[in-house]
Amino acid sequence: MEHKTIPSKENQEEDINLRQLFEQYMYYWKWFIISIVIMIGLAVVYLRYAQKSYNTTAKILLKDEKSASAGELAGIAELSSSLGFGGTRAAFVTDQIEVLSSRRLMRKVVDQHHLNIIYSVKGNIRTSEVLESDMPFSVELVSNPDSAKVNIQVTQKENLTVTDLISGQKTVAAFNKTTKVGKSTLVFRKNELHKVSQDNEYVIKIIPKDWAVDENLSTIAIAPSKEMQSYIVNFSMVSTTRKKAELILNTLIDVYNADLTNDKMRMTRATSDFINKRLMLISKDLSGADEQAAEFKSANSMVDMATEAGVFLNTASDNDKKVLEYRTQLQLVDHMNDYLKNQEVGKLLPSNIGLQDASIAGSIEAYNKLVLERDDLLKSASDQNPTVVALNGSIAESSKNIRQSLQNYQRVTKLALNSIQQKSNEIKGRISSIPNQEQGFKKISRQQQIVESLYLLLLQKREESEVRAAATPDNLKIIDAAYENGVPVAPKKSLVLLGALVLGFLIPFIILYLRFLLDNKIHSRKDIEDTVKIPVLGEIPSAEDTIVHLNDRSSLAEAFRILRTNMSFMFGADNKEASKVVFVTSTISGEGKSFVTTNLAQILSMSGKKVLLIGADIRSPKVLDYLGLSHLQHTNVGITQFLINPDMDVDNIIIKKPGNYDFDVVYSGYIAPNPAELLMNGHFDDVIKYAREHYDYVLVDTAPVSLVTDTLLIAHNADLTLYVSRVNYLDKRLLQVPRELYVDGKLKNLASVVNDVDFARGYGYGYGYGYGYGDKGNKKTGLAKVWQRMKDRLNIK
Repeated sequence: MEHKTIPSKENQEEDINLRQLFEQYMYYWKWFIISIVIMIGLAVVYLRYAQKSYNTTAKILLKDEKSASAGELAGIAELSSSLGFGGTRAAFVTDQIEVLSSRRLMRKVVDQHHLNIIYSVKGNIRTSEVLESDMPFSVELVSNPDSAKVNIQVTQKENLTVTDLISGQKTVAAFNKTTKVGKSTLVFRKNELHKVSQDNEYVIKIIPKDWAVDENLSTIAIAPSKEMQSYIVNFSMVSTTRKKAELILNTLIDVYNADLTNDKMRMTRATSDFINKRLMLISKDLSGADEQAAEFKSANSMVDMATEAGVFLNTASDNDKKVLEYRTQLQLVDHMNDYLKNQEVGKLLPSNIGLQDASIAGSIEAYNKLVLERDDLLKSASDQNPTVVALNGSIAESSKNIRQSLQNYQRVTKLALNSIQQKSNEIKGRISSIPNQEQGFKKISRQQQIVESLYLLLLQKREESEVRAAATPDNLKIIDAAYENGVPVAPKKSLVLLGALVLGFLIPFIILYLRFLLDNKIHSRKDIEDTVKIPVLGEIPSAEDTIVHLNDRSSLAEAFRILRTNMSFMFGADNKEASKVVFVTSTISGEGKSFVTTNLAQILSMSGKKVLLIGADIRSPKVLDYLGLSHLQHTNVGITQFLINPDMDVDNIIIKKPGNYDFDVVYSGYIAPNPAELLMNGHFDDVIKYAREHYDYVLVDTAPVSLVTDTLLIAHNADLTLYVSRVNYLDKRLLQVPRELYVDGKLKNLASVVNDVDFARGYGYGYGYGYGYGDKGNKKTGLAKVWQRMKDRLNIK
C-alpha cells in the first residue's frame, strides 16, 4: 500500500506565510504600477533634458630617436623590460605622458582657444555650452585677462544688453567698444559668419586661466598602451560639448609636437650660430693669406715653385702634412677656448666642429644633454628645485672638465708639433740650397693652406647641420585624431531606466514595509491562534450590509453559516438537544460583537431554531440599532428594568419577533448609573434560566472585557463564549487580555471569531465564499482574479 507523506506543520505555516506575505503586498498592486509609471516617466523626462556627457578619444605613437639609434643596447633594454626588470622604453613613455599632462602645455591650449571664456546658449529648460567659433560674437578681456572673474547674460534687441549675474547691474554695450562690467573691461567682437538671434539669450562666464587649466586637465585621461613595449599613448576626455573635447585633444597633441620640435631646433641653431661666427673671422684670415701670397710672387717674380723645389721637399712633405694637421687642431682649440671664455656657463656648446679628440666630443655632448634636461625641467619647476640645483652643479662640473680636456689636448698637440718641427729643421738643413724666396713663399702658402682647410671644414659642418635640421623626422605619429562616436557615456539610458524601475518598485514596497512594521493591529486568525491559543470558529468578511437577509448567498451569510456549523462542534455530542447559551464579547468597543450577535441570531433563526437575542451590554446598547429597531426602546422595557425590579415577569421584557426577524429580542434597557451592581444581584441568572426553558439558542451580547467587569460577572451562565476580534482595529498587545482570561478560565468554553477580514488584502486564509452567487462582501480586485485563475490552472492550493 502506498503511503502519502503529510507535510509538517512548520512547512505548511511557512507556505502560508509566504503566500500571505505576497497577497498582503499584492493588494496594493496599483501603488506599485503607479509608482513605476511615475518613476519611469521622470526617468524619461530626465533623459530628455539631462546634460549628456560624451567620451572623446585620440591615439598617438611616440618616436624615441635615442632608442632607435642605440642598436644592440636598445635590444638588451627591451629584453630586460619584457622580463620584468623595467626598461628605457617604459620610462620614456611615462616621461612623455608627464609632459603631456603638464599645466604648461594646457596653458598654451587655453591661450590659443580662449578656453577660460565659456559661452552658453540659454534654453527653455537647460543652458547648453557652445564654442566661441559657433557664437555670433566673441568677448575680449581688456583688463586682467589672466585672472578676471565675470558672469554675464547677453541679449540683443536694438543693442546688446549685458546683465551682470553677480551684481544684477545691466549695461548697454556696442560691438568693438569697451564695456565696463564690474571690475573688468570687455570688448564684444562681432562674428560675421553668424547672425545674432534676438530670441536667444547668451550666458558668458569668464574664469581665471589657471582655473581653466586645472578644470580641463581634470577631465583628460592620458594612459600608455597595455603592451609594455609599446610607444602608443591613449587620450580620453569626458565632456558635455563634443566639439570642444575634440578641439582640446587635437590642440594638445599639436602643442606637444611643436614643443618637441622647438627643443630640437634650439641645439641646431646654437651649432649654426657658432659656425657662422667662425666663418666670418676665418674668411678674413683667408683673404689676408691670399693677398700676401700674391704680393710675394709679384715681388720675387716667382711662377712655379713646386717644380723647382719638388726634388728637395719630397722628404719633408709628410712632416708638413702633420704640422698642418696639428696647427689646425691647435687653432680649433684656440677658437673653442675663445668661445668658452665669452660664453656663459649653462648655454649650449657647438658639437662636431672637427676636433679629433673623442673625449672632448663626448664631454661636449654630455654637457649639452645636461643643459637640455635642465631647461626642460625649468619649464615646470623653479630654479630652486633640488633637481635643478643638482643639474646646475653637474653642468658646471662638465664645463670645467671640457676646459681641462681642451688644455690637455692643446698641450699634447703642441708637444707633437714641436717634435715634428724639430724633424723639419733637420730637413731644412739638408735643403739649405733652396732659395730664400722659396722658403718665404712656403711659409705664406702653408699659412694659406691652414686657413683654407679650416674654412672648408667649417663650411662642411654648416651644411651638415642644415641638412640635419631639414631632415628632422616627426616627433610623433597621430594614429587616431580626436573622435567621439555620438553615444553618451552619461547618463546611461539603460541604467537610468533600470534604476527608475527598481526605485518605482522599492518606494511603495518600503512605504508598505514600514507601514506593516509599525502596524500593531491584528490582521489574521494566525495572530490570535499564535498568541491566545484558542480555536477560531469563523472569519467574518468585510461587508457593506450590516445584517444577513433571507436566502442570502453572500460571503457574509456563508461566513455566519460556517460559524453556526463550527459552533455545534464546540457544544459536544451530549448537549446537542439542550438549549445553548452563547456569550459574545470582545476586548474593546467597536470590534463588532453586536454585529456578530445579531447576524448569528438571524442565521440560527433561518435554520428553524428558536433564538433569543439578549442585549447584556447595559452600558452601550447597540442591538436594536443594528436591527434597525431603535424605535422599540421607547415602548418596551429591558434588562436594566428587570434587574431593578426582579418581580417583573421575564416574558414582559421579551420583544417577540420584531420587524421581519424570526427571533426574539431582549434589549438592554436604559443606561443605569450602577450597571456592575445590577449584574451582581443574581437576577440576570433568572433571565438565562427562563431563556433556556423556552429557546434553543440564547445569544447574549455582552460588554467588552478589557474595559469593565460586566461580562465576567455573568460569564458562568455561558455554554460557549465567542470572543470577537476585529482585524486592522485591535492592537496585538491587547491579545494578552483574552489569553489571560483563557488561561485563568474566567470565560467558559472560549472560542474566537475574527471580524472584518478583507481577503483581498492577503489576510486570513480565504474560503471562497459565495460559490458564484453574486458575492457582495468579498469583491476581488482585477489582479486577484488573475492570480486566482493562475492558481486554478497550475492546481495550486
